[in-house]
Amino acid sequence: MSDRAYPEAVADDFPVPPTEFSDREGRLIELRPYEGTEEGYEALVEMYDAFDPADRAQGIPPSGEARIRDWLDAILGDDCFNVVAWCGDEAAGHATLVPDDDAYELAIFVHQKYQRAGIGTHLIRGLLGHGQAAGVTKVWLTVERWNRAAVSLYKKIGFETSDAESFELEMGLRLNEDQE
Repeated sequence: MSDRAYPEAVADDFPVPPTEFSDREGRLIELRPYEGTEEGYEALVEMYDAFDPADRAQGIPPSGEARIRDWLDAILGDDCFNVVAWCGDEAAGHATLVPDDDAYELAIFVHQKYQRAGIGTHLIRGLLGHGQAAGVTKVWLTVERWNRAAVSLYKKIGFETSDAESFELEMGLRLNEDQE
């Protein structure tokens, strides 16, 4: 058990994927839970391999195909929840919930070609809906405090700051009531 703080109130319901929407560029984006197919895996490897190094935060996503594959093997496991944003057969973004003690850590990545088009908001909401439907109770994340756009997005979705001691903010969200 961690000493991480979470809001008392449970978040509103989030949409459960699969869902689709048109982004701000007019592209049709489909959100689907990761299905474990070879094509899906390779599309994620390709997306992360082409990821702009300037968009990496806290050392992730890793660079180099071998490190990307090792990292994906760890976060695509059966104990994790993953949602991929697809534009046709190309992975535009990926979000994951990784178990950590009594909660899940959230990480989200949108390929630079697809950023600032509303995909990140839909992707987080879809991932949270996927986790909520599966009974996940608590989610946390860290974000660099200077990343105002991300902090604003997380707050809009319902995350609350639980620790602001360093250059990173830690934020938490309660998806479901605790099952005690």
